[in-house]
Amino acid sequence: MRIEVPYGKNGLQPLDVPDGNLSGVIRPNEVMSTGGPEAIRLGLEHPFGARTLKEFLEGAEDVVFIVNDGTRPTPTSQVLKVLEESIRMERHRFLVATGAHRAPTEEEYVQIFGEAIHRLRNKIHVHDARHDHMVLLGTTRNGTEMWLNELAVKADRLVIITSVEPHYFAGYTGGRKSFLPGVAAYKTIEQNHRLAMRPEAQALRLDGNPVHEDMVDAINELHGKPIFAIQVVLDRHQQIYRVAAGDLQRSFHKAVEWANQVFCVDIHEKADVVISIASYPMDIDLYQSQKAIENGKRGLKPGGSIILVSKCRAGIGDEAFYEQLSRSKDPDQVLKNLEVEYKLGHHKAAKMAELAKCAEINAVTSLEDKTLHDINIVPYRTVQEALDTVLRRRPHAKVMVIYDGSVVVPRLV
Repeated sequence: MRIEVPYGKNGLQPLDVPDGNLSGVIRPNEVMSTGGPEAIRLGLEHPFGARTLKEFLEGAEDVVFIVNDGTRPTPTSQVLKVLEESIRMERHRFLVATGAHRAPTEEEYVQIFGEAIHRLRNKIHVHDARHDHMVLLGTTRNGTEMWLNELAVKADRLVIITSVEPHYFAGYTGGRKSFLPGVAAYKTIEQNHRLAMRPEAQALRLDGNPVHEDMVDAINELHGKPIFAIQVVLDRHQQIYRVAAGDLQRSFHKAVEWANQVFCVDIHEKADVVISIASYPMDIDLYQSQKAIENGKRGLKPGGSIILVSKCRAGIGDEAFYEQLSRSKDPDQVLKNLEVEYKLGHHKAAKMAELAKCAEINAVTSLEDKTLHDINIVPYRTVQEALDTVLRRRPHAKVMVIYDGSVVVPRLV
């Protein structure tokens, strides 16, 4: 079977998989979408457990919109375009929820704000988890100190624009993630993400997931701060499927239902080889692309081979994650090292080391070969070369291809 594999923003790599080896091509489920602007308007007109946005903003003197950074597929610019039909957006401020990520590039500013960037630029502040002034609001049940950006804390009202899809340790993106990690202090993010080392922290799980529960506790420390949420679910074509707006928690849980319809794909058996594609913009670096590996392993048999396809446009990403993985060729030793101390990024190193104990990890990226060799990943320049190499050793291996591997979750039924 001939397959076109996305690589980078607009690139494609051809892939031929022998019909006898192919077990399936997994994509987000096909759903009937309402359509971009109309879906946004529909969501805003029928908010969950809240007044309409126009009513919510009445009488406010200082409104801060919290928006995702360039590593997320959130169609923020489309939402802003609809909002500008009835709201003078330049009257309000915007806080880019980078979490612990770097600031957006100029290209990413345009990606986030669209044509409105020229009108809104002087109203935009990019969250800096290390240097911005933070306010301590309290602690969560897990002892995480809730230090939040002062701009969000002091605003009269907050509006979040986000998107919801499965997340490999928080259960799902969206909702509470706009605050933690979105606009939280570095040490707060670090304390929260340490909980990702626990086995209950996994995709599709909210109940009993310590990372999610910690985030919910953090939101509660805002003590009734007026918040209006606009939460988007995309379809398999990266178009808007549904929009849940209004109360933060109610709209989040509705968006989770819709996200499951799109991103949870039932499979009847696992494969010997899984090709998991981190599509743009989730292919920004190796740190972010690890999500595609984590989701892909849910469809992989023990002892199998996973092939990550990600351009890694901005390189490795987090240095702490990389440094831990490069300290030993033995994944058990990596895990022992991680028990000594925790720094932000180590949770991803732990997930990678756990997988390396039972599977071979390969990757098709633009990174230097040595960079990948040093963390026990076998590098390739093309996905065809990677697959051919695996099939020479295992000619009867069953192969699964996962598009949008950063968000698609195979579910064994």
